[in-house]
Amino acid sequence: MPEHVSILQLLGPVVLALAAVLWVMGLVRLLRRYRPVNRPWGPDQALSGLPQQRQTAPEREAVELTPAERDAFAGLVHRLNSGR
Repeated sequence: MPEHVSILQLLGPVVLALAAVLWVMGLVRLLRRYRPVNRPWGPDQALSGLPQQRQTAPEREAVELTPAERDAFAGLVHRLNSGR
């Protein structure tokens, strides 16, 4: 062991190499776990990364406006259109 090199300087490359080996092992395990299977996708199979989709549309909501509210809305639309 060289005298001018501290113990931390000698342990640095060993620790980095060990961390690299552990990282590669973890990456290999992760890739093997989520390996795609050689099956063609069918129309009834959902993608695992997407949330489940609704089969029906939500119900429509409607609110009846009073004549004063209808006039106020028409005035608002007129003001917004005239600003162009």
